[in-house]
Amino acid sequence: MIKAILIDDIEQARITLKKDLQVYAPDVEVIAEAGGVIEGAKLLKTVQPDVLFLDIQMQDGSGFDLLDILTDIPFKIIFITASDAHAIKAFRYAAIDYLLKPVDPDELKVAMEKLRQKTVNENEKYKLLNETLKDHQKPHTKLALHTHEKIHVVDISDIIRCESNVNYTEFFFADGKKLLVTKTLKEFEDLLTGHGFYRVHQSHLINTKFIKEFIKADGGYILMNNGTNIPVSSRKRAQVVEMLERL
Repeated sequence: MIKAILIDDIEQARITLKKDLQVYAPDVEVIAEAGGVIEGAKLLKTVQPDVLFLDIQMQDGSGFDLLDILTDIPFKIIFITASDAHAIKAFRYAAIDYLLKPVDPDELKVAMEKLRQKTVNENEKYKLLNETLKDHQKPHTKLALHTHEKIHVVDISDIIRCESNVNYTEFFFADGKKLLVTKTLKEFEDLLTGHGFYRVHQSHLINTKFIKEFIKADGGYILMNNGTNIPVSSRKRAQVVEMLERL
């Protein structure tokens, strides 16, 4: 059985989530509950779950305040939140699971299936999340990337390009390293466009700071600083030329 703790200041929300878990995740056993940050922090000092369902906004603070209190996080956290655009974007950069209220049963099942597959310690992800959320004005500088073996927290500025590989994305870095990540290119396009990345082709997202030149022959392609040729789709060609003129 997967041992779970629920921390939410609304009792009815905890009751509803417990019922949902009984129906959609019968291998999960709720071993304890808490109604706030302080109560939850005391509980986690004595009881260690496999997964913590943590509400974001509570009367005595936020779920992120709880992260500040915890010195080590040896368990998985699934955040429960109302619509909060800033928090949701931070979750995506840190590759952390979250559920929107009211919790959708299908999303709960997906989150639990991902939980069953992961055995890695995720402290680095929660550290990245906490740093991202502490300063709303500070730009994101790091990204958490899931491979089959581990979670890599990387500097966005070190990414040269990303290439689509069916339902995976391959990342290429300035030091020559490569990572095959278990998410689609579209998901990373949404996160990286504001960091100087540009999608020049259905299969290619590039970091514009690593562009060396644009070759007009052969339909048009971009030569990157590391010597890689990146094709430019015909429908993107005019936009790419305009983008390069703005650099």
